[in-house]
Amino acid sequence: MEIMYTKDMGIISEDMLDGGFFAGWPNAPDAAVHLRLLRESYLAYVAIDVFSGKVVGFISAISDGVLSAYIPLLEVLPQYQGRGIGGALVRHMLAALDGLYMIDIVCDEDKAPLYAKYGAIMHGRACIFRNHEAQSGRA
Repeated sequence: MEIMYTKDMGIISEDMLDGGFFAGWPNAPDAAVHLRLLRESYLAYVAIDVFSGKVVGFISAISDGVLSAYIPLLEVLPQYQGRGIGGALVRHMLAALDGLYMIDIVCDEDKAPLYAKYGAIMHGRACIFRNHEAQSGRA
């Protein structure tokens, strides 16, 4: 299995997003809305199975681009979990957001250890990253 990671949402199409994401959501977004979500996020990364050409994981961020960002979504298709894809997506996102003062995530308790591996501090159900060097907003 070869996975390619990209932030270029211009190469992603609806047919690459069909099925499996948003499991358990009572009114899950369809592929068109999912694509729009990725393209309109401040930043998004996807993991693509090179063999199938399908998106198998994604992460998105909302940000002011100056001090703060929020990561609302990280998903990996169930059949691809446990292969390091989620961790790779987190690493890509954190590297891209480096220089911001705060990056916040709200997640289920069982997901917090993934973010803790990369330096997140738990605050209730929130995982927070703080870069006090960037607190002034000056690059």
